[in-house]
Amino acid sequence: MTDTGILEAWIDGAYRPATTDCFETLNPATGEILAQVRIAGGAEVEAAVAAARRGFAVWSAMTGAERGRILTRAAQLLRARNDELARLETLDTGKPIQETEAIDIHSGADCLEYFGGLAASLTGEHIDLGSAFAYTRREPLGICAGIGAWNYPMQIACWKAAPALACGNAMIFKPAELTPLTAVKLAEVFAEAGMPPGVFNVVQGFAETGQLLTRHPGIAKVSLTGEVGTGIKVMTDAAASLKHVTLELGGKSPLIVFDDAEVDRAISGAMLGNFYSAGEVCSNGTRVFVQRKLLDSFLERLVERTRRMVIGDPLDPATQVGALIGEEHLQKVLGYIERGKAEGADAVIGGKRVTEGALGQGAFVEPTVFANCRDDMSVVREEIFGPVMSVLAFDEEEEVIERANATPYGLAAGVFTRDLARAHRTVAHLQAGTCWINNYNITPIEMPFGGVKLSGIGRENGKAAIEHYSQLKSVYVELGEVECPY
Repeated sequence: MTDTGILEAWIDGAYRPATTDCFETLNPATGEILAQVRIAGGAEVEAAVAAARRGFAVWSAMTGAERGRILTRAAQLLRARNDELARLETLDTGKPIQETEAIDIHSGADCLEYFGGLAASLTGEHIDLGSAFAYTRREPLGICAGIGAWNYPMQIACWKAAPALACGNAMIFKPAELTPLTAVKLAEVFAEAGMPPGVFNVVQGFAETGQLLTRHPGIAKVSLTGEVGTGIKVMTDAAASLKHVTLELGGKSPLIVFDDAEVDRAISGAMLGNFYSAGEVCSNGTRVFVQRKLLDSFLERLVERTRRMVIGDPLDPATQVGALIGEEHLQKVLGYIERGKAEGADAVIGGKRVTEGALGQGAFVEPTVFANCRDDMSVVREEIFGPVMSVLAFDEEEEVIERANATPYGLAAGVFTRDLARAHRTVAHLQAGTCWINNYNITPIEMPFGGVKLSGIGRENGKAAIEHYSQLKSVYVELGEVECPY
């Protein structure tokens, strides 16, 4: 933030004042203005690309070990600023402080540490060919653009930046317009850790700013976390110059509870997969399939535990359910709840906006559980991105697998059962990129994360991410005589 009180773009290692228009970012829990944010236009994007080109020349010439040390130092600085950044993330997103303090900043630091540790080992291979040999070199792509989502601003910025930077690329990152505050803090941390200017840049704005990046001929790769429609637009723009693309998109994931499951563990999984971060998580298991024999007791205990959840001020450490991202999104979620009721689903708990006291000024909605759901209902088929769970009965294993796969999405899936043979058998047949057995929504940085079908292309995290931020060069070396028939 410059001394004008306006959040500017971060370009070439410093804030860049501009004369373009600003937009307001709001606290979704109160509706209050948090900051004025500068919209990056063509001049700012061109400046960011030019800075990234210069930064890339320096950064890519450094050894992997040198890059790794800077990323590791940045991880330490993030952890040291956890309380400050978690509070900022809570103000910007409406998420409970107990979540942002425990997960959001630390998970970003985990990512920087992991890829910082890998940076020195990103080598090719030697291939013995007898009188000759070949080797491969793993090289950076160039300048990568990262486009973030509003639900995990800091974490997503780190998920995209860490593997890109470990491979020797430069990055221009555009945070979601609804949550723009912490990406520039990551840029400050990188600078303090010793990263050369221009290696990591931040531009803010709306879809138009993102499109300036996705269409720019100087950018080699685009990584997006967002919804399917945006993913299609990004891929279309990137195709014109054959950019590399990674897309982590939406989902309508199944969570399957067999009748031999540990009931409380399964309920915990269903709650984590629907109510954590007010349900604003792309991998959420919002279609909860429960085997009929277990259904009544599952619903009874689920409702009891949901009733005990604490909705409140996101800055209160006791709060478990915070605000949705804003009024517009709140109305979308409430609209789905009303459609669910109209289509015949039973809202056994929740389903209303919170209007009492100070919370009435914010975008709060009660955690909602729908029972007696059918596969053709809107709340079952369409991504809501709010704390709305649909519970469906099933009878047989083959039946639930077929129903679970009957969706254009394929981001995630969960299976709860004591029978591990059945668990592995079921997972093998589920069309999902990320699956959990007897847990849900646990995403350690070491494990690749991503989807199939309309849920995306490529993977975040784990060693698999290296493939998406680097390219191989093959080199043949002749040791013997060259035979020529001419």
